Amino acid sequence: MASFVYIDRYNLIPVSVTSLCGCPCRPLPSKTLTLTRRNPKIKLNFVFHGSESLFPVRPTRICVNRRLITAVARAETESIDESNAKEEVDKGDMSPKLKDSLSEQQHKSSQFRKRIVFGLGIGISVAGAVLAGGWVFTVAMAAAVFIGAHEYFELVRSRGIAAGMTPPPRYVSRVCSVICALIPILTLYFGNMDISVTSAAFVVAMALLLQRGNPRFAQLSSTMFGLFYCGYLPCFWVKVRCGLAAPALNTRIGAGWPFLLGGQAHWTVGLVATLISFSSIIAADTYAFLGGKAIGRTPLTNISPKKTWEGAIVGLGGCIATSVILSKIFSWPSSWLSAIAFGFLNFFGSIFGDLTESMIKRDAGVKDSGSLIPGHGGILDRVDSYIFTGALVYSFVKIILPLYGV
Repeated sequence: MASFVYIDRYNLIPVSVTSLCGCPCRPLPSKTLTLTRRNPKIKLNFVFHGSESLFPVRPTRICVNRRLITAVARAETESIDESNAKEEVDKGDMSPKLKDSLSEQQHKSSQFRKRIVFGLGIGISVAGAVLAGGWVFTVAMAAAVFIGAHEYFELVRSRGIAAGMTPPPRYVSRVCSVICALIPILTLYFGNMDISVTSAAFVVAMALLLQRGNPRFAQLSSTMFGLFYCGYLPCFWVKVRCGLAAPALNTRIGAGWPFLLGGQAHWTVGLVATLISFSSIIAADTYAFLGGKAIGRTPLTNISPKKTWEGAIVGLGGCIATSVILSKIFSWPSSWLSAIAFGFLNFFGSIFGDLTESMIKRDAGVKDSGSLIPGHGGILDRVDSYIFTGALVYSFVKIILPLYGV
């Protein structure tokens, strides 16, 4: 049976019954604690838990067993120490988990905010460059190509790829990055890119063969693929946007386009095809991501384990739907079958480019191609879906659709 000692309305102090007295008839020891000062405000009672009995003590003289006081103090100290020790143990057990959970949530929320902010900024900038066309679009393309080529050659020189092959010298990588950036400008100026790409390949091959030491075929193959992947293929977007200059006569938006911004003649087949293609690729990536998160179960390929067949099917449906809807808005292509085929083409070009870049990053042993864009990675991480699509779009519009699809 626990008992308590309290002074007026102060907190109760737990004591043990055994510390009071071994026998109720045994007298108290001679050494006592005496309060000689009279204080009417102090009232000392013994209260036994579960009992109605109270034993008041006169305030003029209080005799308390010193052993009782010592036991109370010791019990109070041990109780506090045990409580603090338990709290410290609990705190030590929970603190790392809480810290890890909070830091992970903060990191995810921060990355999500960065992705939204920089994604909107990139989208607005790209839309402005596409609408402007001409040199604005070409210079923006050249800048993206230069950064993408630099990231590619850094991946080639990474530990994962370089462990199984000899990477090209650094000066060759830098020269190739500059050449890749010049190819879009030369394509716009001359109207084609065959001569510029062939000349660049010849110069780079001679530089590799005449270098000091032992030239390796791995150096030549990785460099030639870099020129093709980062220089030749992106230039097809310049040919699509700036080369397909036939007016899209049936486009309603072009009829109301301001004269100061080019009027109806500004809305060419190249502009409409670029807008539809870019929008369809964005829709394909978005719907594939959401579909994979929601119902993704079957892995698509070992190159990228997070991609699933379910997500790819949802992405294909979203890409085709976007292509058909925009074709009705822009009145191009005129046939809905052509719009569906255009959506198929954009989807397969985008997923092939995505898997190609994923294969390069997997061999390099990295997650992102770079860290230029916060929350997104590098340039190649954002434009991988567009690299092969430009050549497919240009071939489809130029060869299959009669009169550019008008």
